[in-house]
Amino acid sequence: MPTLVMKFGGTSVGMTTGLTQLLSIVLYEHERWERLLLVVSALEGVTDGLLEAARLAQLGNRRGYRRIVGTLRTRHLALIEHLPLGGNERAALQADIDRLLFDMLDTCQALADTETQQTRPEAIDAIIGVGERLAARIVAALLRQNGLRGVAIDATDIVVTDNVYGNATPNLPLTRERIADMLSPMLERKILPVITGFIGATIAGKPTTLGRGGSDYTASILAACTDAQEVWIWTDVDGMMTADPRDVDNARVIPQLSYNESAELAYFGARLLHARMIAPLQERRIPLRVRNVFKPQSTGTTIAELVEHTPKLKAVTLINGLGMFAAHSGALHGVMDLVDETLFEVAGTHAEVVFTAQSSWQGFLGFVIPTSAGPDALHSLEIALEKHAQNAEPRLTGWNFHPVTILTVIGARMNEARRAIADVLVALDGLQILALSQSPSNASFSVVLETAAAEDALYRVHNLISGAANT
Repeated sequence: MPTLVMKFGGTSVGMTTGLTQLLSIVLYEHERWERLLLVVSALEGVTDGLLEAARLAQLGNRRGYRRIVGTLRTRHLALIEHLPLGGNERAALQADIDRLLFDMLDTCQALADTETQQTRPEAIDAIIGVGERLAARIVAALLRQNGLRGVAIDATDIVVTDNVYGNATPNLPLTRERIADMLSPMLERKILPVITGFIGATIAGKPTTLGRGGSDYTASILAACTDAQEVWIWTDVDGMMTADPRDVDNARVIPQLSYNESAELAYFGARLLHARMIAPLQERRIPLRVRNVFKPQSTGTTIAELVEHTPKLKAVTLINGLGMFAAHSGALHGVMDLVDETLFEVAGTHAEVVFTAQSSWQGFLGFVIPTSAGPDALHSLEIALEKHAQNAEPRLTGWNFHPVTILTVIGARMNEARRAIADVLVALDGLQILALSQSPSNASFSVVLETAAAEDALYRVHNLISGAANT
């Protein structure tokens, strides 16, 4: 039975123009697909506000988190006031919003009353997941007002995860069972589920979140568990780009990417996709499309099983990292283990990609800080490692650390792109390269640079890619 999963980002649901586009797209696609599932993110900026509320609750700052809740209530009520809803639908939606925010206040209160050393991570995830629950109810109400049987579904009821709070991993077999029990009967009755992205729950029912950008991951999980034909990610740009358009003015859309290329792009800094969302789709060969909600006539970027016959550079990314330097050489596994353990403690994620370089008298380690770890992960990791060093942690003896930047070139058949890689290195002439590595996926090539040189390096390499595309 043809099934489409569509995910709408925060810019789509955060203003009336975006919601109008969303409604138009859903009404059109509802006629073309037998089964349609929607995944929604929180309104843009809401999750950051909720993270701050959770932090203030941990500090016992009641006035601070109550102010944030009040601001969120005002913003959501102002949004629905401008939507074409009937009186009863609007009143019911306002009551839903108030109930969710009052429940969140209770959670914040309980967190504020808890001793610091007994902080409950599931409470923090419960707080920061409220944004998606609010957005799903707004979208479902809008659909009902326009003749569709929209129902808001909390993913805590269907997405089963482990207990790694803040960066949980879904249990796909159990999630598939929940979906079969709960969602499949709804779909058979032509009900349109509007599912909260980003959140899930443990088998015991404790709330979890899937990491920054986790709504994309939710969409891919649902697609894998419903045997969907396609997944569409609706955002506010035209597709996956040759570079971040916020950094490079002449970045352009990439029409097609392979699964491996898109996974490397997502991991190494492209903010449009969650890095872990690709694997479930690749395993089942489910195509993914990234499209602009404000330009639905544009095809965007298609991600699928793509065979390229010649090497080709397609994109360049930047991502933060931690560089560690030592005036000695020797075994590195001890300090690597320590950094990995510390990163997991502060951000709930592991150091999946590590760059190493050694000479007879020097050593270098570079750790990628994945975007799913959050914007403060690098700073938190530095502080934690400094504390370890002050406590005479022997594995840190002789090591100094500071931020670095990893520049990654994404492309096809990178294992054969020797000339292209040479051109990249020539483009970086005069800049100090701390380490370099070619990915075993044959889809990327990375260099580690001092952060001060990153912007210059990005422009140089993007100009190279743009020139190659025009020849």
